[in-house]
Amino acid sequence: MPVLTRLIPSPVVVDIRPGALDDLAGVLADERISQSGRLAVAVSGGSGAKLRERIAPSLPGATWYEVGGGTLDDAIRLAGDMKAGHFDAVVGLGGGKIIDCAKFAAARVGLPLVAVPTNLAHDGLCSPVATLDNDAGRGSYGVPNPIAVLIDLDVIREAPARFVRSGIGDAISNINSVADWELSNRVNGEKIDGLAAAMARQAGEAVLRHPGGIGDNDFLQVLAEALVLTGISMSISGDSRPASGSCHEINHAFDLLFPKRAASHGEQCGLGAAFAMYLRGAHEESVYMAEVLRRHGLPVLPEEIGFTLDEFVRAVEFAPETRPGRYTILEHLDLKTNQIKDIYADYVKAIGS
Repeated sequence: MPVLTRLIPSPVVVDIRPGALDDLAGVLADERISQSGRLAVAVSGGSGAKLRERIAPSLPGATWYEVGGGTLDDAIRLAGDMKAGHFDAVVGLGGGKIIDCAKFAAARVGLPLVAVPTNLAHDGLCSPVATLDNDAGRGSYGVPNPIAVLIDLDVIREAPARFVRSGIGDAISNINSVADWELSNRVNGEKIDGLAAAMARQAGEAVLRHPGGIGDNDFLQVLAEALVLTGISMSISGDSRPASGSCHEINHAFDLLFPKRAASHGEQCGLGAAFAMYLRGAHEESVYMAEVLRRHGLPVLPEEIGFTLDEFVRAVEFAPETRPGRYTILEHLDLKTNQIKDIYADYVKAIGS
C-alpha cells in the first residue's frame, strides 16, 4: 500500500523565547542558512535601528539597509540595493511593514528571508503574503514563506501594548474566518483544506481560551505561536482563506472608506469577528469572544474606535465589495441597512456596554 503524504511549506527554524535575538547568528549558522554570515539586514528607523547596536557585533559580515516605510517603492528600492551584494539570506528586523518589505525584496532577488519581528501586531510575520502600499492604495503580493522566524519575547514585551493587542484580535478572528470557509463549503461547495482550517482555528482558540494577559510571557508565547501557525495555514491552503473572512472584509471596508481614521488591523478584525459571529447565530460564542477582547483592552463596539453607528453600518454594507468572489456570512445574508441596524442593536444588548 502506498504511503501518501504532502510537503508542507514551513520555516526551517521557529525560535520563540526570551533572548532569541542574541542567538541569531548561531541559529543561522547551525541551520546552514548563512554559515558565512553574509546577510542583508533590513531595519526600520525605529525598533529595528535600536536593536542594530545590540546585535551588529555578532553579525560582522552583515550589510545593513534602513527601510523608510512599507510601500511597494520601498520594497523595490531595497531589492535594487541588495542586488549589488553577495548574500546568503535577507533578515527583516522590525515591525510588520519592514518584514513585508523584506519579504518582497528577498523574493525579488531570489534569497531566503529570515523574519525577526519586533512586535506581534498581526499574522503576516510568517505568511506567504507581503502587504504593501501602492499608488492604488494597498496591495497583497504572493511571496515565499520565511525560511526562519525568530521571536524574542523580551523584545516583544518592550513594544507598545497596542501592537500585542492588535495581534490578539487578528489571531482570534481566525475562528470566524474558518466558520465563513465552512459556510462557503456548505452553500457553494468550496473546497476546504482540513489541515489549514484546523491549524488556523486551533491557533485562534488557543489565544481565545488562554487565561493570561499581555504582560505574561506564557501568553505571549501562545500568541506568537498562534500567529506563526496562522501564517503556515495560509501557505498550506494557498491563499488567505483560513485567516480572512467577513471580519477582514469589515476591516478592509474601514480602511478604504475611512483611510485617515481607521484603527489597527487587529482591532478592526477582532471587532468584526465578534459581530460576524453574532450575525451567523453563534450568539454565545460572540458574547464570549467580546468578553475576551474586552479583557485584553480591545474594542468590541465601533464607537470605541471612533466610528458612529451609521459609519459602521456603511462599512458592513460595503465590506463584501472588498473581496469579490469570497463568500462569507455577509454575502450569505445580504443584509440591508435597517437589517444591519436591527441586528447590531441585538448584538449590543447581548454583549453589554
